[in-house]
Amino acid sequence: MSQINAWAATAAGGACEAHSYDPGPLGPDEVEIAVEHCGICHSDLSMLDNHWGMSRYPLVPGHEAVGRIIAVGERVAGLSQGQRVGVGWMAHSCMHCPTCLSGEHQLCAQSQGTIVGRHGGFADRLRCHWAWALPLPEGLDAGAAGPLMCGGITVFSPLLIHRVTPTARVGVVGIGGLGHLALQFLRAWGCEVTAFTSNESKRAEAQALGAHRVVASNDRRALRAIRGSLDLIISTVNVTLDWSGLLATLAPKGRLHIVGAVLEPMMINAMDLIGGQKGVSGSPIGSPTALATMLDFAARHQILPQVEHFPMSQVNAALDHLRAGKARYRVVLDADFAA
Repeated sequence: MSQINAWAATAAGGACEAHSYDPGPLGPDEVEIAVEHCGICHSDLSMLDNHWGMSRYPLVPGHEAVGRIIAVGERVAGLSQGQRVGVGWMAHSCMHCPTCLSGEHQLCAQSQGTIVGRHGGFADRLRCHWAWALPLPEGLDAGAAGPLMCGGITVFSPLLIHRVTPTARVGVVGIGGLGHLALQFLRAWGCEVTAFTSNESKRAEAQALGAHRVVASNDRRALRAIRGSLDLIISTVNVTLDWSGLLATLAPKGRLHIVGAVLEPMMINAMDLIGGQKGVSGSPIGSPTALATMLDFAARHQILPQVEHFPMSQVNAALDHLRAGKARYRVVLDADFAA
């Protein structure tokens, strides 16, 4: 098999440089995908900078890839060459542990992230276990679909985990790369949607994306005004918030669900939970089945991220654009490797 051409960082905080590597023989359970598009996620930035202490260099980022299958291993089932698929944060799970057999593959202790000890989608080709290559439904724009494979499933999974009904009243904290997708999913799901933001300039945009009302997350008076009104809050941000104020907006038995990787310990008063029998939970991505459900739902309702496109050869400019907080709301690289 020929060399894979990619863009890789050779040290923490370093720029991406042209890089090629020999992927070795294709595994019997693997597919090889010719990458057409790959989103850039904040997790790519964290891995590039080794914020989580698990990066290996050279590191090829990219875990929101879309492309066509060009090779299949001998044990691959249900996929064929030429099929367009998407690959997200996960590239492999063992398929035989109790967790996998129960359908929760994303929690497999032997799972492998697409860019954790593996090379990702800032490349002309990408490999993964066939179960984690999800066929894209007809009618879903391949050029914009990549961020659904990570950002989309991150905010969609809580709807499945908590069995959210169309009558639920759900809040979304943060109108960014994750939050703008959560608003769209929840509105299409039938929920009454409240957007929390500290940026007043995003009010009209939040409403256009699906919010029925917009509340200033940094205004305690505004939080008190909706006290006890929400069944679920999905927090998509990575900063410390007024946790007590947010918990107070939950109805009895309500839940605060965290999908944003908050960088500091969360200071939560036990009595804020005990009195109303409230809960705090979190989740990563979702199983292959959850991903397929999300993609079908997105195609049916034409839910897509708002994206900005860069040629993959301009990867460093694209990364800088995201680092600077200028992306509205996701960035997608379009493969432009020479034939």
